Amino acid sequence: MADSVKFWFDPSCPWAWMTSRWVGEVAELRGFDVTWCVMSLAVLNEDNEVSEEYRSFFPRALKYTRLVQAAQELHGQKTVKALYDALGTRIHPGGSIEPDEVIPAALAEVGLPASFAAWADSTHYDEQMRASHFDGMNRVGQDVGTPVIAVNDVAFFGPVVSPAPKGDQALALWDGVVAVAGYDGFFEMKRTRTVGPIFD
Repeated sequence: MADSVKFWFDPSCPWAWMTSRWVGEVAELRGFDVTWCVMSLAVLNEDNEVSEEYRSFFPRALKYTRLVQAAQELHGQKTVKALYDALGTRIHPGGSIEPDEVIPAALAEVGLPASFAAWADSTHYDEQMRASHFDGMNRVGQDVGTPVIAVNDVAFFGPVVSPAPKGDQALALWDGVVAVAGYDGFFEMKRTRTVGPIFD
């Protein structure tokens, strides 16, 4: 059983979303808690050469990340997970890319006032958001993205899955990933993606 599990996510990332569904499934089946932490693809790539199309996505992504960080600071972990679930359901399987539609609906779902949406455009908690981001990334290096998972302080990027496994498959994958991550000399295992995000 895992004693401590942390999960870093950018709410806009579909791959992190699917991995979070898997981790949530395993946490429920195994009976452990997960600490949900934000990271930011915009912060990760702020000094990198990326396409203009990808860079144009960053302001929208930052809105969601700032909103979730504010929820962490003002309401704690329970609200972080609930807000991530509400945002992600609309962004990923729901297919909405308009923050002005996603955010009010997500806030209403988790019982936060409509005025809380102002945090999406506030830099007030950016120091805490960036600290959370670098806490995750510094554990695995700057050449990966989201998600990052730490199990008993052993951190790794991924896994990238599509679709998210459930039931016995979810548990088997968890045990395998934790086993390889637990070997100090293990660094990387990867293959080319043959499917896109499959939401179910």
